[in-house]
Amino acid sequence: MSPTADGPRPHIIALANQKGGVGKTTTAINLAAGLAEIGFRVLLVDIDPQGNASTGLGIAPQNRKLTSYDLIVDGVSAQDVVQKTAIDSVWIIPANADLSSADLEIVSHEKRSFLLHDALRQPDLDSYAFDYLLIDCPPSLSLLTINAMVAADSVLVPLQCEFFALEGLSQLMLTIRDVRRSANPALRIEGIVLTMHDMRNKLTSQVEADARATMGDVVMKTTIPRNVRVSEAPSHALPVLSYDTASKGAVAYRALAKELANKRKTVR
Repeated sequence: MSPTADGPRPHIIALANQKGGVGKTTTAINLAAGLAEIGFRVLLVDIDPQGNASTGLGIAPQNRKLTSYDLIVDGVSAQDVVQKTAIDSVWIIPANADLSSADLEIVSHEKRSFLLHDALRQPDLDSYAFDYLLIDCPPSLSLLTINAMVAADSVLVPLQCEFFALEGLSQLMLTIRDVRRSANPALRIEGIVLTMHDMRNKLTSQVEADARATMGDVVMKTTIPRNVRVSEAPSHALPVLSYDTASKGAVAYRALAKELANKRKTVR
């Protein structure tokens, strides 16, 4: 990690998959909560125009006066867009539909791929002493997603246990390779996390076996099960770890947070 004035800078992870409905935002919310539970200070950066991570952490639309759009497009101070959530040690930079036009608005900018990178390295974020920044990307390989990959140290890929999962993964890997070559040589794969995992389903077992055979240790040991509590939690504006702390989904996301932190040898 490169040090800031007050210590090491946060580890930045982009959660990305161009396919929608794979559990990307759910994983972002619950991984943030899981990391916070084990003692880390986490900032979730919502750059999905749908703003689901913001909603899922209780930031009402009327309370998103300044958002990641203002941070990326208008260059406002990072400190002005950070909001505290109801979850201890979790903050958020919210998003709204303004981001839908962001790609068009920044495409002619000289540093169009580095806007988020520079925004998240503003000195006014140092005082928060974040350990992790999690970036919830749009479900597309857009300029916003490229910004996230350029800004990030690593990419975590939620992968749904379904037939076409690995086909989409290959395109994402090509994009990551291109970003390494052009803008962020240090970018690495944090891991692939299998979501909506149901061992009663033969297809789940086949997808998991194929993913582990193809990607090896890059696939996280922890899998996220299909769990109704995980699906219900966002409607209550809570991570599943708070909504039903003993549910299978909550247990799985805690395990994922610990596995990720252990990879970095930073469990507290």
